[in-house]
Amino acid sequence: MTISRRTLLAAGVGAGLLTACGSNTGRGGAGGSGPALSQWYHQYGEAGTEQAVKRYAAAYKKAAVSVQWRPGDYDQQTAAALLTDSGPDVFEGSPTLDQIQGGQVVDLTDLLAGVKDDFNPAVLIPKTYDGKVWGIPQVIDMQLLYYRKSLLQDAGVEPPATLDALVDAAGKLTTKKTKGLFLGNDGGAGVLGGTPLYAAGLQLVTDDGKVGFDDPAAARALAKVHQLYADKSLLLGAPADWSDPSAFLQGLTAMQWSGLWALPQVQKELGDDFGVLPFPADGSGSPSVPVGAYGAAVSARSRHREAAKDFVKWLWVERTDYQEDFALSYGFHIPARVSLAKKADRLKAGAAAEAVRLTTEHGYAQPLLWTPASQTAYQDALSRIIRSGADPENELKTVVRKVSAELARVKRKS
Repeated sequence: MTISRRTLLAAGVGAGLLTACGSNTGRGGAGGSGPALSQWYHQYGEAGTEQAVKRYAAAYKKAAVSVQWRPGDYDQQTAAALLTDSGPDVFEGSPTLDQIQGGQVVDLTDLLAGVKDDFNPAVLIPKTYDGKVWGIPQVIDMQLLYYRKSLLQDAGVEPPATLDALVDAAGKLTTKKTKGLFLGNDGGAGVLGGTPLYAAGLQLVTDDGKVGFDDPAAARALAKVHQLYADKSLLLGAPADWSDPSAFLQGLTAMQWSGLWALPQVQKELGDDFGVLPFPADGSGSPSVPVGAYGAAVSARSRHREAAKDFVKWLWVERTDYQEDFALSYGFHIPARVSLAKKADRLKAGAAAEAVRLTTEHGYAQPLLWTPASQTAYQDALSRIIRSGADPENELKTVVRKVSAELARVKRKS
């Protein structure tokens, strides 16, 4: 799996995420003449992805592009590299607010002239700060709820449309052999992030930069997620975690939260005996679907900034054939361009088409103002609420204070 991308999506959806990693580190590409450019990718797990990106690089004639495939904690590696002269010229990632405010990445706004509206706003907005675009979205990854149709029918359970119905369904579907729901081996604190808040009609950060969940509805929603744990309806200690559909495929759970990337495997194993749902609405809220995307960005320390920008424009704006190939030929992702997503045959029918619809209607991405410090404070509280039964109201009061202070800090820097 792409640990960092999935973690990003799991963390509440800041960037993107994908599947199980291979182990091949290498350089490749370098097909053109002109300046030498270094391009970094995190290590994708899907077979053929590394060869594909090296093929794209080799096809570029205005620079000699060398691709580096980076295993390990990719986001940490790029953060450190942006502070040195030995880092990449072009890299995939999601530039953080501190990196943007610190002048570590280059403004790419002009690359989208005439095509900006074709990029899905759910993933373009988190790459935008101060009216400028700092990363060009590559593909969209999303998470959704898989359910086994036959198991629900046997138990007389309808696919849950509300959070209350999800709690009820998970209880009814739990038997000696099968648990009702799998949200990850930690009970859901890691993967859910802000998803229950959005389902309750709230946000992590409001459009005007304030805490978006200082509301009693937040505590009510998180208490229901704890109820799943308290009812013993959740699968815990599965052989593989939420990003892998094996627990669902092996019948260990009737429902599982996972990613779009799992859909081809689920379809192959179960045929038509499954459906997909968003995270169900709570109270006056609406269903929520976390989405994320890595983007192509340019380091401000690059000695060839303009050449690096030209390459990013060529690959991620002009070469729509490569963009579609990257999204759908290796893993299973939604193209970041609305026009490509609409015409992609693999996304036109069945559960894949439903996933695209859910993303369009209910997709949310972690906002740029949601910093790592805010994320940690919220995540820790969510874990205590779900697993330890800590009081959601008290926990959230503390988180609201910490996030308010963090938002004030980043505003002072701007």
